[in-house]
Amino acid sequence: MNQGESSKRRRSFSPDRGSPKRRVLQSSKSNYQEWDVEDVCRFLRMQGLGKFEQLFRDAQLSGDVLPMLTQRDFEKAGVSILGDRLKLIKCINMLWQNPIDAKVFNDPIHGHIEMHPLLVRIIDTPQFQRLRFIKQLGGTYFVYPGASHNRFEHSIGVAYLAGQLVKALCGRQPELQINHRDILCVQIAGLCHDLGHGPFSHLFDGKFIPQRRKNKWKHEDASLDMFDHLINTNGLEVVLLSYGLVLPEDVKFIKEQIQGRPIEGNGAGDGSEAWLYKGRTREKGFLYEIVANKRSGIDVDKWDYFARDCHHLGIRNNFDFERFLKFARVCEVGKMKRICTRDKEVGDLYNMFHTRNTLHRRAYQHRVVNIIESMITEALVLADPHIQIVGKNKRICKISESIDDMEAYTKLTDNIFEQILNSSEPEPDLQKAREILNNILCRKLYKWIGETQPAPGTTIDPDEFEQLSDEVAAVVPSTPLDVQLCAEDFIVNVVRMDYGMKEKNPINKMRFYCKSDPNLAITIRKDQVSQMLPVRFTEQLIQVYCKKTDDQSVQAAQKLFVQWCIKRNFSKPRDGDIVAPELTPLKSEWNNSNSDSDDSNPREELQSSRRANSCKSKTKLFQ
Repeated sequence: MNQGESSKRRRSFSPDRGSPKRRVLQSSKSNYQEWDVEDVCRFLRMQGLGKFEQLFRDAQLSGDVLPMLTQRDFEKAGVSILGDRLKLIKCINMLWQNPIDAKVFNDPIHGHIEMHPLLVRIIDTPQFQRLRFIKQLGGTYFVYPGASHNRFEHSIGVAYLAGQLVKALCGRQPELQINHRDILCVQIAGLCHDLGHGPFSHLFDGKFIPQRRKNKWKHEDASLDMFDHLINTNGLEVVLLSYGLVLPEDVKFIKEQIQGRPIEGNGAGDGSEAWLYKGRTREKGFLYEIVANKRSGIDVDKWDYFARDCHHLGIRNNFDFERFLKFARVCEVGKMKRICTRDKEVGDLYNMFHTRNTLHRRAYQHRVVNIIESMITEALVLADPHIQIVGKNKRICKISESIDDMEAYTKLTDNIFEQILNSSEPEPDLQKAREILNNILCRKLYKWIGETQPAPGTTIDPDEFEQLSDEVAAVVPSTPLDVQLCAEDFIVNVVRMDYGMKEKNPINKMRFYCKSDPNLAITIRKDQVSQMLPVRFTEQLIQVYCKKTDDQSVQAAQKLFVQWCIKRNFSKPRDGDIVAPELTPLKSEWNNSNSDSDDSNPREELQSSRRANSCKSKTKLFQ
């Protein structure tokens, strides 16, 4: 081969390295990126691929360009056999999938896990380290002492599971052409998906911000802004490029995963809808189902927080994500490629959503958790105008204004609780906020009044939520009450319980494959699984509290609550016969003397039990 032919071949084989600035970028001490051409050839010989040495020499391929090589590059270079191209790609992937300078984290859920050096660079920034000081479960920690874990470890766990799933698909199905850029982007999205959470996690965007801002804001919005802030502030563009990522395409892909599937793109799921993503083409659309799966809700984010929350709460986790990893594969559904699992795993997926429901009932929507979070929200609203956070260009922000300034938002963590509690300013609102937080610590909480549900087939519209306290207070008591209660004395909390997709069954959105044909995607109906699965997949719980804690006020509130339930045709409160025995007979369907019936009357059962015990006592006296 003459010099002209060698130069021509080198130009056709060398990947596009971009601008001159990119060609001189150096790695951050990742060993293989410091290799010269001979080091690369030596590695090929060690892997039994020495016959390709001359190819690499002719193209002058050093270690820093290895992550950018694709099957297409090898095909252009004359490697005509698909198997040889796949061997080369697999060999090169070994370098960046298991880098020598990876950092090992000892995680209580996943054990010893390795994190890629690029992920470690992101972790070691103030914006990510902030997550150390934000409780994963917010106010739940005040009820479950073990729920002390933070968003920091959860995010690392999601990044690990995202890597495990995408690497499993890569190894199981080489034809998907998943490359190192895809894997790194998916892992980074998993790592950074919760960057935007505020103090006490969902309390901030679910309760506090709606009371202080009119615009609809979610923590995912802040995650995107914080990710940009993290990259720009710490100069990580150069680091991203040094590990083979392409800007801005890969950054866009990462942010699209964090944000989730665009609403306009929701359709039949067979590719008939317009493709709205910019980071990856429709061919790799399955990658968007790993971190935040908006189609079925089955994603690694849930896998980690199910396992992690159950571990810290002391609740059994019935879902085994490791089995899903063993059986996951990509199948074609119309024009789309979707992540599917074996048909025999459908029962385990129902267990997953049952675990989700259990966690909400026993922990996330625990009645004491909800009242504590309501009290914290009240304190934050009162203190909002008086807390000053320094943002960009020394701008002073309120708590609610920090979401518009990522420099200020970086400083906003759960520490705001202590900042308010230990403040000394004399403003009345701040004094009231301090009193509320101190009452939480001293367990002087608002009183639980009761829980009910709307009649079957009906729901309370979100527009009605703010009026419910007025309704309870406006009830005309059947008998005069010793105290007068107003709407401000009540807190009515409407909780929606579901499987993550409102009234829909998320398993209907999932696709499965059979052992006999692993490439054919199928659906599995609920009646093909079991006759004992849920009939409905959503319901509302109505929790009522009273801010006045004296016995007379609580008793009056309980009677008003029971009478309100009768008026609105809600379900009978569990203790309705005890707190208002004179009221429950007013509603005929609340009274059923048949104790073997599903709708038995607890008050009559209690009276029957007392009569029976009385008879037993009299019998003993005369024996």
